[in-house]
Amino acid sequence: MGRAWNSLFVIAVTAISLTSTGCQNGIYDDNKKLRDQNRELQAQLDEAHRTPPAGAQTPASPVVSVAPGQPAAPVAAPVTPAPKSKPDFGGLDARVDDNAGTTTVSLPSDVFFGSGQATILPEAKKSLDKVVTVLKKEYAGKAVRIEGHTDSDPIVHSHWKSNQELSEKRAGAVHDYLVSKGIDASRVTTVGLGDTKPKSQTDKKKNRRVELVVITR
Repeated sequence: MGRAWNSLFVIAVTAISLTSTGCQNGIYDDNKKLRDQNRELQAQLDEAHRTPPAGAQTPASPVVSVAPGQPAAPVAAPVTPAPKSKPDFGGLDARVDDNAGTTTVSLPSDVFFGSGQATILPEAKKSLDKVVTVLKKEYAGKAVRIEGHTDSDPIVHSHWKSNQELSEKRAGAVHDYLVSKGIDASRVTTVGLGDTKPKSQTDKKKNRRVELVVITR
């Protein structure tokens, strides 16, 4: 009887041991599967970080070609052209309009003509001679339009019928003088504008003038 109990005890212990071993093997296998899955997921994440998404563009670095052994050349700053100097018209007022393509020289009538007259004064011819020099040197072949202007005061002491006629005669006098000094007559046209284009509403002296408009384009 004692031997039988001993045999049963040994069998029971062995069964328990085998059952325990089987459970441990199952837990080990499960843990191994989980570890393998974790390693696979980690590998996928690492690969995703290394590979850019489809269609993504990597910014290209600028390529600069440099000869071997030579230092890279510095990038030159843009050069702004210096403004052109305005020709000297003998001290006369001149303005340049690049947008319109014109250079306009103003001849004050109070300096170039007697009151109500259309004859160029002798002392004013020196200034006009300098204008002729510039037209030949700086604006050779360019067309010139001569515009006569007056103030709005009615003519009283003059044999001209109106300011319009006076402006035409003064423009014609300047035309004739330029041609007499060698300016090609085909380059020069004249127009009388009377008091239709005043320069000032308060200073009538500025309105009495002849303007030489050089077409620079």
